[in-house]
Amino acid sequence: MDETRNYKKPLLIAPAGNLDKLKIAVDYGADAVYAGGKEFNLRSGSANFTLDEIGEGVEYAHQKGKYFYVALNIFAHNYHLTQVEHYLNSLAKYPIDALIVSDPGIIVLVKQLLPEVPIHLSTQANCTNYQSANFWHHQGVKRVVLARELSLDEIVQINANSDCETEVFIHGAMCISYSGRCYLSSYMADRGANLGDCAQSCRWKYAIVEEKRPGEYFEVYEDNGFTSVMSSRDLCMIQHMPELLKAGINAFKIEGRMKSQYYVAAVTRIYREAIDCLCSHGAYEYQSQWLEELGKISHRKYCTGFFLGNPSKNGQVVESENGYAQPYKFLGLFENHKNGNYARVLAKNKIEIGDEIEIMGKQMNQDFTQTVKEIFDQEMKPIQKANPGQRVFIAPIKSIEKDFMIRKKIEEE
Repeated sequence: MDETRNYKKPLLIAPAGNLDKLKIAVDYGADAVYAGGKEFNLRSGSANFTLDEIGEGVEYAHQKGKYFYVALNIFAHNYHLTQVEHYLNSLAKYPIDALIVSDPGIIVLVKQLLPEVPIHLSTQANCTNYQSANFWHHQGVKRVVLARELSLDEIVQINANSDCETEVFIHGAMCISYSGRCYLSSYMADRGANLGDCAQSCRWKYAIVEEKRPGEYFEVYEDNGFTSVMSSRDLCMIQHMPELLKAGINAFKIEGRMKSQYYVAAVTRIYREAIDCLCSHGAYEYQSQWLEELGKISHRKYCTGFFLGNPSKNGQVVESENGYAQPYKFLGLFENHKNGNYARVLAKNKIEIGDEIEIMGKQMNQDFTQTVKEIFDQEMKPIQKANPGQRVFIAPIKSIEKDFMIRKKIEEE
């Protein structure tokens, strides 16, 4: 891997759907987080951030030496513009590190109202060539989040012929319209994907109805008795980190602002380890455990998107009824360090005596397994189980830290 050492270490950017997930992302190894306010971003279904929470999130990230980016990436209509101006004026008092924008009109407003804040072009803007990257750079854009339809060879050409920084998604869910400019949800559910309210109509189960036979449904079959013709596999580039680095990309991004704390932690720590290994002075060796770990989160079957060429059907066929593999359940996270024999846990799902659990640390070498032999409530009275939302004490058999997580393998029926 000597040929990779001349490249600058890329930033690892993780999703922050709310303040708790932001803290998890930072503590599990992200160099930067991206979040949305309560309006004007493309994940309206996420909890998102109030202005005060943006202030708290920026402070937390900066204390840890990390960056905080705010997504403002809707495609605005006329009626949005005055509201966006008010929002930008409200953001002015917070030292955010960049705004992620896709609409040219909003870029104009950002330059007028927050000229000191760097602008990152959202993948929604579909930048697919170096002339486009240069155009946006001349408009004041510092970094382009490239379209997901690009191959690594195309990205190399963009980096060689543009002064704009580049960023790419390397992991997570993808919609059928890879860079996100989709109108299916708006047509079928009156929910605008380009305004942050996608109904994911592409993942619905469809049947055919003949015009003169209303109520008679003919199921659309593909493999295994269901159709996934409009449903994409999830992206996973963990096996191709050297190729990504050699392409000269400035930042690697993880999708998932609507995913759980467990997802954010599990994915971020693996890519953190891979990047650190790749950019260290030692020899880079791909670890099969990285992919195994990424297989422990809820996901559709993985693919490499367009990075290695057109994926054809390998990017679409998901091979199960809902497309999801859910091999592990997130049971809870530790709210403090181990004190004596016990540590406090916030239960996210039911935890019972006798459960065989895995403790997931911030690095893989901190992981261990054990059996839950006792559970205590907050008055230290023994109980048989912890319910979701309940705070309890358990006895880890090894040292743990705050925000270590508990998961359990789901037994196949």
